[in-house]
Amino acid sequence: MSSLLINASEHILTMTFNRPEKYNALDIDTFKLLAKALYQLEHDPELRVGILLANGKHFTSGLELDKWAPIFAKGVMPTLADDELDPYGISGQRLTKPLIIATQGLCYTSGLELLLNTDIRIATPETRFAQLEVKRGIYPCGGGTVRLPEEIGWGRAQRYLLTGDEFTGQQAYDWGMVQELCSADELANKAHEIATKIAAAAPLGVQAALRSSKLARFEGDTTALSHVFDDMPNIIASADAREGVMSFMQRREAKFTGK
Repeated sequence: MSSLLINASEHILTMTFNRPEKYNALDIDTFKLLAKALYQLEHDPELRVGILLANGKHFTSGLELDKWAPIFAKGVMPTLADDELDPYGISGQRLTKPLIIATQGLCYTSGLELLLNTDIRIATPETRFAQLEVKRGIYPCGGGTVRLPEEIGWGRAQRYLLTGDEFTGQQAYDWGMVQELCSADELANKAHEIATKIAAAAPLGVQAALRSSKLARFEGDTTALSHVFDDMPNIIASADAREGVMSFMQRREAKFTGK
């Protein structure tokens, strides 16, 4: 059976790590499968939002380091094919559609860095996060050194980046890194509930809002504000914008097509 299960339904692409017997440790093959699935999410016009889950008690124990060490020794990430998109958002095209992640148990190293490159994060209060690379003789190279300080503040991030200590889902929620807490049994339902709301919203508007937010994150507020109206003329002229107005006037739920 595949180490990453893929399901597309109702405009939602659900990607599920499926190596519970290995604590969903990330090997090269699973990394490539995830990269291909994210490319599918980005380029399939029927898909509006993605969900990333994991089967078993743990989201992931992190990288299978023995498999990754020869690649890291070259100072690079695995080469991505034309139909693959970097799950860590470091090289190549960035995902422009929303991605939700739901984590339980261990969410170490590569798992935490995946979370930091998503848009909406769900965890259990007991989820155990750690960037413990410094305990393995290396350092985080999937964006953690940049994004964790952005999310939880410089000093707090260094407290965990430089020690490799754990912090919990409850702490992550209190710091604003995680947006929802629930039991492990409810993670998939909560992720699907949020994804369904996003999928029901106007796709052009959702993607424009996310694009503006990401522009601010990666290139700064001034740049984002200078481009804040770039998408508006085309969106106002869209069928979805007309549907939005009509549904408001007719007091009914809008049915958006992404056109």
